[in-house]
Amino acid sequence: MGDSESLDRTPERDERTGRAAAAQRIQRQDRWVDLQIQEAMKRGDFDNLPGAGKPIEGLGAQHDPDWWIKKLVEREKISVLPPALQLRKDDAELDAALDRHTAESEVRRLLEDFNARVLHARYTPVDGPPLVTMPRDVDAEVDAWRERRLARRRAAEADRARAAAELARPAPAPAPRRRWFRRSR
Repeated sequence: MGDSESLDRTPERDERTGRAAAAQRIQRQDRWVDLQIQEAMKRGDFDNLPGAGKPIEGLGAQHDPDWWIKKLVEREKISVLPPALQLRKDDAELDAALDRHTAESEVRRLLEDFNARVLHARYTPVDGPPLVTMPRDVDAEVDAWRERRLARRRAAEADRARAAAELARPAPAPAPRRRWFRRSR
């Protein structure tokens, strides 16, 4: 290779048209892409895609620079409340959360965790609404949890007894079939 060959940077040209070969490849590339899409459609590669037949979400809406964080909050169900409001919400849902557990140790752990968060919020200066949530008496709440659990067991036993009684009861005799026509005498 000589120096003149390595320094020659003139674009390769098509002899028939005189245009650069790269320009021709780019021009043909869109046809190749269209051909690939048509073949995929014939094979059914685009059938049954998720969201088929539904409008594209957010199409036509104004651009929101925080769209990704809003989607994350929505998808992960993240709650961003001031501590006082979060504790109020947790206090309102605490009995249902306790009832989902079957072990007394778990119930005590949840109550102690709740009380620790309430006390921490009491001694931490925060902006927002005032904290009105009070800590719960662990022993009294455990006793209430036991009573609710016992009431649910009794209700379940009563439901089972009612279902068994209905199964044991004989079925009523079928009513005599009436004819749809009557003979005239």
